[in-house]
Amino acid sequence: MDLTIITAVFNREDTVGHALASLSSQSYPHVEHVVVDGASTDNTLEVVRAHAVRRVSIVSEPDRGIYDALNKGLARMTGDVVGLLHSDDMFADADVLARVAQAFSSEDVLAVYGDLHYVSREDPNRVVRHWRSGEFHPDRLRYGWMPPHPALFLRRSVIERLGGYDTSFRIGGDYDAILRYFSSDGFRAAYIPEVLVKMRVGGESNRSLGRIMRKSREDYTAIRRNGVGGVHTLALKNLRKIGQFL
Repeated sequence: MDLTIITAVFNREDTVGHALASLSSQSYPHVEHVVVDGASTDNTLEVVRAHAVRRVSIVSEPDRGIYDALNKGLARMTGDVVGLLHSDDMFADADVLARVAQAFSSEDVLAVYGDLHYVSREDPNRVVRHWRSGEFHPDRLRYGWMPPHPALFLRRSVIERLGGYDTSFRIGGDYDAILRYFSSDGFRAAYIPEVLVKMRVGGESNRSLGRIMRKSREDYTAIRRNGVGGVHTLALKNLRKIGQFL
């Protein structure tokens, strides 16, 4: 099974090297890497090339935001399964992709996901939040459940059938896509109850009050559009975060 890992990046010369080093250290050999750079003005591209794995495709050009960049990556993927490795993230250990590939051994499994550690931006070994996903059931979507986007892997057939990211969203496009996929008829996902990804805190959705408010508005739009609930779903989605700090 070939895995495609997509990295969308813009001006992250300070962190992207750590992300790509965690990819190059993976024990699973059948990996294609697609890097979509938004025409960075720092040394990001030089760092990317220095850490490039054997099967790497790099495109550097202006884009219309993170979801436009990810869609460019999806259009270039050739693997059977796709996952993301954001420039501020790292795979938790060298065998993450091997475990993911094994979880896809059953052909009716359309998605594989695991747990996530939010870590300090300055010290990736210091855990700030622990996102334990738990098993998936369609009813849980109405109660604010979702898997962590960086720790989610999807069969290519899911993207081909249900589409990529809606670029009308600026922050909530990943939640919209997850609801679209996981609420589709007969969707089966496999849960790996282990931390698969470490994610540095300070992402796009929570770096300011304005972004937090926009994220909530976009999340509510995604909830209503995909018919999985209402205001209570949004409230419960946010309340779930409290337990991640304990």
